[in-house]
Amino acid sequence: MKKMNFNTAKLMAKKIVSKMTIEEKASQLLYNSPAIERLGIHEYNWWNESSHGVARAGTATVFPHSIGLAATFDPERIFEVADVISTEARVKFNQHDKRSDYDIYKGLTFWAPNINIFRDPRWGRGQETLGEDPFLTSVMATAYINGIQGDGEFLKAAACSKHFAVHSGPESQRHSFDAKVNMHDLWETYLPAFEKTVEGGVVGVMGAYNRINGEPCCANYGLLSEILRQKWRFEGYVTSDCGALKDIVTGHKCASSTEEAAAMALKSGCDLNCGDVYSKLIDAYEEDLITEEDITNAAEHLYTIRFLLGEFEQNHPYKDLPYDLLDCKKHRELNLKTAEESIVLLKNENNFLPINRDVEKIAVVGPNAISVAALEGNYYGYASEYITVADGIRREFPDSDIKVERGCKLVKEKLCDWNGFSNMYSDGVAAAESADITVLCLGLDCTVEGEEIQGADNEYLDHGDRKSLFLPETQQKLAEMVCDVCENVIVVLMCGGSIDVGEKVRNHAKAILCSWYPGAIGGLAVAKILSGKANPCGRLPITVYYGDDVMPDFSDYSMHGRTYRYMTSKPLYPFGYGLSYTDFNYVNGCVSYVDSEKVTIDIEIANTGKFSGTEKMQVYAEFSDSRTATPHFQLCAVKAIRLESGESKMISVDIDRYWLKAVLPDGTRTDPDGGITLYIGGSQPDRVSSELTGKQCIKLKL
Repeated sequence: MKKMNFNTAKLMAKKIVSKMTIEEKASQLLYNSPAIERLGIHEYNWWNESSHGVARAGTATVFPHSIGLAATFDPERIFEVADVISTEARVKFNQHDKRSDYDIYKGLTFWAPNINIFRDPRWGRGQETLGEDPFLTSVMATAYINGIQGDGEFLKAAACSKHFAVHSGPESQRHSFDAKVNMHDLWETYLPAFEKTVEGGVVGVMGAYNRINGEPCCANYGLLSEILRQKWRFEGYVTSDCGALKDIVTGHKCASSTEEAAAMALKSGCDLNCGDVYSKLIDAYEEDLITEEDITNAAEHLYTIRFLLGEFEQNHPYKDLPYDLLDCKKHRELNLKTAEESIVLLKNENNFLPINRDVEKIAVVGPNAISVAALEGNYYGYASEYITVADGIRREFPDSDIKVERGCKLVKEKLCDWNGFSNMYSDGVAAAESADITVLCLGLDCTVEGEEIQGADNEYLDHGDRKSLFLPETQQKLAEMVCDVCENVIVVLMCGGSIDVGEKVRNHAKAILCSWYPGAIGGLAVAKILSGKANPCGRLPITVYYGDDVMPDFSDYSMHGRTYRYMTSKPLYPFGYGLSYTDFNYVNGCVSYVDSEKVTIDIEIANTGKFSGTEKMQVYAEFSDSRTATPHFQLCAVKAIRLESGESKMISVDIDRYWLKAVLPDGTRTDPDGGITLYIGGSQPDRVSSELTGKQCIKLKL
C-alpha cells in the first residue's frame, strides 16, 4: 500500500468535499459532524482527550498527569507513554466503529497536548501542561505527538497542540480575558512550543479562549493564518476551544451577532467549532459575510485528517489491535515505571530514605492518603485498578503495623450552620504519635484544582485557581500538629504545581517528595520510592516558590519576575532540581561539533554512589545580548542516562541552534552578540541548586 501523506490526503479530501452541497460542507465544520449517508460518510465526533491516557470513555491506562510526565525530563519515556495511549485509542475506536458508536470521546482526534507555559503557579490547569520552560515543553510535547501519531502509512491517532496562544489563566476570566503581551515575550516564551510542534508534525491546533492584545485567539487572522499557516506552513486543522466562538459575542464583545462571530473565526482560519456557533454558517453565507470557498477550505482541512486516519480504508495496520491491550499488564508496568520516574525527591535529611522495610509502625495520615482523585488529576480515564499511597505502603511494608487516618479535609468545608467546620485532627495526630514513621499525604486533587471549577470557590480557591501557594489552612494545621508528636515525618505532596508546606513542616520533615497526580497506580510508585525498590530521578519542571509574596499579579502576562528564567526572588526549590539515592559526577566535557543547525557536546558521567539510578542530564545556555533582556539561563538539552553503581559513560548530546538564539524586542530570533556559555549537570547552574545538591555544573564556552 502506498504510504499516505498530506498531499495524497489533500487530493482525496478535495474530491469528496467537491461532492457535498454547501449545507453539507457547513455541517462538517461542527465538532459533532453529522453523517452524509449518500456519500458513505458516517457521523464523527472530533472531541476526544488523551493528556495522560484515553479519557472519559471506559477503561484505559491512567498515567501520571502531564506535569508529572514533564518531571521525568525524558522525551523517550513520554514517547513510550503516548504510543501506549494511541494503541489503546485505536483498540477502543475499533470497538466503537464496529458498533457504529460515534459519540463524544470515541474518535481518534485527541485535543492534547496542552503546551501552554505554566507561567503562574496559581493556575489550576497547570497540571495539564509540561511545565514552565519553552524548551522542555517543546521537546516533551513533540515526543508525545510522535507517540500519538506514529510513523506508519496512516496516523495512528491525531494530536492537537493547545491552546494557541498566550493562555494560562485566570480561569475566572477566561471567557473575556485580554492577554497583553509584548513581542519579545510572545516569541521568546509563549510561541516556541507551538512553532516546534508544528515543525515536528502535529496535525491539529486548538485556539485559546482569550484575546491577545485585543483580538480573540479563535478569530485572530494574524495567529491562525499569517503565523500558523503562512510563516510555519502548518497543513493540519484548527479547532476552537469549546464555547470559545460564543465568547467572541458574549465575553469579548468583538462581534454583534453569532453569524458575525462565525464569519470572523472561519475567515481567520478556524476550521472546526467545538460549540454551535458554526450552525449559523449558512446564515452568514446568505448575509455575504463568508463565501462558499471559505467553507470549502475548512472542510478540506478536516477531511484531510480523516483520510490520514484511514477512516475510508477497508484495511490498515490498526484495524485488528486486540481488546486485551486495554490497561494490560505491559501497559501497567510502563505506567508504574513512569510514575516512579516522575516523583521528585525534594529533601532527604541525612539519607533518611529509603526506609528500612523492618520498620514496626507506620502512620499514613492526610486527606490524600486514600484518595483516588489525587491519583487522577483532571482529564482522566478509568483504570482497571487504583493503588492509593496507603495501599502502596501496605504492599511494600507487609510486616509493618500500618494505621491510616485522613486527619482533615483538603480545604475548609462547612457542613451546616450549627456544625461549623469539620476536622479529624485528633485522629490523625493519634496515629502519628503512636508511629515510628508518619507519611503525611498532603496537597490537592482535581475536585478543587483544575479547569473553571464551579462551586470550588472559598478562601483558598477561585474557579479552580489557587489563591495561595501555601497548603490550605486545614492541612497546614494538621501537618504542624503531626510534626509536634512524631519525630520521623515524610511529606508526600500530591498536586499540580508549587506548594510551600511552611517553615515548621519543611524544617521538621526528614524527607519531602512531590508525586504530582501520579496516575492510577501512583501510590505504589510512591511506596517503592520510600522502600528503595525505586530510586527517585524526577526533576522539577516548575519553580517552587516561597509562599505568596513573590508573584506578580496573576493577570500580568509579562515574563518579568516569572519562572526560573526571569524570576527576581530566591526559589524554595529551583526548576530542574531533584535528589537521588546515588551520586553522579560529570567530567571531561567538550564541544565536539558546531554548524548552523546544531551544536554537539560530549561529556563523561559516572555513578559514584551505591545505588543504580537514572541521571537527568540538563544543558543550559547563558548568553548576554546588548540589544535585549535575556534569561538568566535557558534550558537547551536534556537526556536520561541509566547507570549502575560504579558505571561511567561518555554521552553525546545535540543542541538545536534555535535554542541558542537571543530574542530581540520585535520578536526576531538572532545570534547573541555577547557569546554563549553552556552549563552541563543534573540541575540548573544557579546558586540555590548548588547549595541543595552540593554539586557544580560543568562550564563550556561556545
